Amino acid sequence: MSIKHSQSGDYQEIVYDSNHWRLFECLREKAVFLLSALTQFHLYAIVHGSVARGDVKANSDIDVFISDVSNSFLVETALTQAGIKVNRRYVVQATPTYAMKAHLEIDEVMSVSFPLMSMRKVEREFYMFGGEIDLAAFKTGLRVAGVDKRLMLIEPNAEGHVESSIIGREAFAAKTLGVSVETVLDRVRALTKRDMFGRTGVFIKKELMFEETFELALKRLSDFNPAVRRRIKKF
Repeated sequence: MSIKHSQSGDYQEIVYDSNHWRLFECLREKAVFLLSALTQFHLYAIVHGSVARGDVKANSDIDVFISDVSNSFLVETALTQAGIKVNRRYVVQATPTYAMKAHLEIDEVMSVSFPLMSMRKVEREFYMFGGEIDLAAFKTGLRVAGVDKRLMLIEPNAEGHVESSIIGREAFAAKTLGVSVETVLDRVRALTKRDMFGRTGVFIKKELMFEETFELALKRLSDFNPAVRRRIKKF
C-alpha cells in the first residue's frame, strides 16, 4: 500500500501510492460521518491512530473517542439517530489504575468509546501520543503526527510521511506531540512489554446485556469489585 522512498537506520521516507490515498479517503469519509453524528448532539469527539496520521492499512480501525465523561443514553441516541447500529457494548478497564471506559463496537472497523470516570493526564494524552484529530480539522484534510505500535514517530508530509524511532528520543517525541515525557515513557513501557510477552489483555472487559446501561454496569462492578471502587473514589 505504501512505497519506501529512502531508508537510513531507524528513519524512513514513505511515499503513498494511489491505492493508499483511496483507502485513506474511504476511511476518512466514514470517520467524518461518525464524528458528525456525535457533533449533532454536542458531543466533542476525536479520531485517533492511523486514520488521524494517514499511515492507514487495509485492516486499520476507525477509533472514535469522546474525551469527556458523557451520558451513555445521549451517545447511543446520537448514533441511533444517524442510523448507526451498535453491535456490542463493553465496559473496559486496561489496568486497576486506569479509568473505566464505555466501548461501543459498531462493526469490525468502527468503534466509539468514552470514559465513565475522570482520567489521569497520562490517560488523556494516550490519544495525543498516537495522533488525534477532530471533525473541524478532518474536513480540511489535515493529518497529524503520532506514534504507531512500532514506536515510530509518523510525521505526515505532502507525499506520505517520514517515520523515525522514538527510542532514546522520548523528550523530542513529547515536544513534537505536545504531551508529557511521562506519557511517552508510559507508552514505551507498555508497547515494549507487549512485544516481549504478547498481548497482555485488559483488567476488566464486561459485555453489557441488551437492557443494561453503562452507568448501571459500572455500579454493579463497583458493588462487587473493591479495585473499581478505589479507582472511582481516587479520581
